[in-house]
Amino acid sequence: MKFKFLLIISILFISNSFAQVESGKTGAWYMYFFNHQFKESQFGIQGDIQYRNWNLGGDLEQLLLRAGVTYTPKNSKVLLTFGYGNITSGEFGHGNATSGESRVYQEALIPQKLGNRLYFTHRFRYEQRFVENQDFRTRYRYNLFLNIPFNKSALEKDAFYAALYNELFVNGQKNIGDGREVEFFDRNRTYIGIGYVLRKGMRFQLGWLNQKTDAIGKAQLQLSFHHKF
Repeated sequence: MKFKFLLIISILFISNSFAQVESGKTGAWYMYFFNHQFKESQFGIQGDIQYRNWNLGGDLEQLLLRAGVTYTPKNSKVLLTFGYGNITSGEFGHGNATSGESRVYQEALIPQKLGNRLYFTHRFRYEQRFVENQDFRTRYRYNLFLNIPFNKSALEKDAFYAALYNELFVNGQKNIGDGREVEFFDRNRTYIGIGYVLRKGMRFQLGWLNQKTDAIGKAQLQLSFHHKF
């Protein structure tokens, strides 16, 4: 009964997000995340491909391609990554103008389990950004993820789960060149969704994200596939 109640609440929440999409106030992000650990090695790879839209599709907000080499210290579940990202950003509306960014990043993923069903992950990320027509920039990010299985005690085959996270972005400097400045607070993202484990190493999620900067707030529908192979 408790599982059914939580599932109904999640579906109603996401249905409301679809209503916002129809009004043109919500964008959509389609995402693929991958992770692979080399056999009998502490090294691996991980990354993601994200196609972000100002609307449901066709009005490019960003195309993000990111990949990195991972390292897991012995007797630890911590995952360290050194990676690179390439980002193409599009303008809002009918225009086709784009701008580019190259990004180097380092991150640490630290899993934590509380009780029988609370699966936390802490992610710390430091970015070095080479944004078109801007001076060199850096940014600090902290994300707290939480997954809560409904019908099982673990994130295993056929498990439905709630997926939540909150991420804070802080700029490393205010001056970005040519007399232009940004705030130290860059943005905050809050996400809620539901997920399904198809099988070991394969998960799907559908959710809603609210992103706030010092100037605007925008909602995003998110559909993601998480692949560990």
